Amino acid sequence: MELPPKVKNILLLDSEGKRIAAKYYSGDWPTNTAKEAFEKAVFSKTQKTNARTEVEVTALENNIIVYKFVQDLHFFVTGGEEENELVLASLLLFDAVNLLLRGNADKREALDNLDLIFLCFDEIIDGGIVLETDANVIAEKAGINSIDPNAPLSEQTISQALATAREHLTRSLMK
Repeated sequence: MELPPKVKNILLLDSEGKRIAAKYYSGDWPTNTAKEAFEKAVFSKTQKTNARTEVEVTALENNIIVYKFVQDLHFFVTGGEEENELVLASLLLFDAVNLLLRGNADKREALDNLDLIFLCFDEIIDGGIVLETDANVIAEKAGINSIDPNAPLSEQTISQALATAREHLTRSLMK
């Protein structure tokens, strides 16, 4: 019987290598210091690559890391050396995050909507086991219907209504 793909961690770093969001599913990094050292090593190894148009793959410490950069956000998924790179690449959550942030995926928006990003992590992976890879399904389950942001408030969930209200307030303040 074939085992499902396992993920060791999922990372979202800024353009300076600082953690925005991270979730570890493996005991390979037992302390926060070990986790920070791993994140620094990953960032150092990948920062000079151009992973803006295509997903890139690298190996580090007997792990396979797939990554992609979107604006000032760096998305990473780590799996064991026996994992399939294509499966890991399908777990990069930049499409779902872009939907959740309504096409404005940058560090500031990510920090403002960190709760949605962690919900997105939870919809993709549970205990290292892959649950979902479809960005639309993930965004919908995380509570934002990105397809129709102009739906009446009565047809929106609470998180959708709050996001819509925040958007309207931001637009009115910028006028």
